[in-house]
Amino acid sequence: MSPVSEPDPADPVRHWPLAGLVVRTPRLELRPDDDVGLAALADRALDGVHPAEQMPFLEPWTDGTDTPGFARGVMQYAWRCRADLRPGRWSVNFLVRSSGRVLGMQTLTGTDFAVLREVGTGSWLTRAVQGRGLGTEMRHAVLALAFDHLGARLARSSAFADNAASRRVSERLGYTDDGVEQHVRRGRAAVLLRSRLTPQTWRRPSWTPEVDGLDACRELLGG
Repeated sequence: MSPVSEPDPADPVRHWPLAGLVVRTPRLELRPDDDVGLAALADRALDGVHPAEQMPFLEPWTDGTDTPGFARGVMQYAWRCRADLRPGRWSVNFLVRSSGRVLGMQTLTGTDFAVLREVGTGSWLTRAVQGRGLGTEMRHAVLALAFDHLGARLARSSAFADNAASRRVSERLGYTDDGVEQHVRRGRAAVLLRSRLTPQTWRRPSWTPEVDGLDACRELLGG
């Protein structure tokens, strides 16, 4: 009788299937965050995400890059998202890599996804690689994952009115207006523009992302 082999204790996919998920585009590889990659992500945040006089985020997490614990806070945020992830409410933070180097983060979120079939997106890239179309490419990647592989029917996004770069990405991909909100940003009122996208209005790229490792994640994501 052949001996029964034990599972590899070093294989995290057994208990955390997201560790095996990957989405590949012509220039990028997106994988859910891992601890080694998060340390590199914190370094990219320290390198700079936007000019100091701007604030593109609802939560001004990029303020205070010169304070002790900033980089650790970047990692702790991702750990909280990972710890809170469950089928009814999830936020998957994909580390965006090019040639093995972490460049930023692309987030895909879902609430009651099994019923609503809606996702949200958010992202950032280190300033050194902005302006090369990578933000568009990584958004296409998670939209393909959501629409073509998870069966999403709607994707939502939002950007402040003065965040021209993010708004251009949404317009380029086919998003349509979905209302406005007012928020307090650095002590002043700021207008947030919401947008929505369906599989029918999505302006698909000329390439098709490669998705591996998703089947093991479907129960966790409600897909």
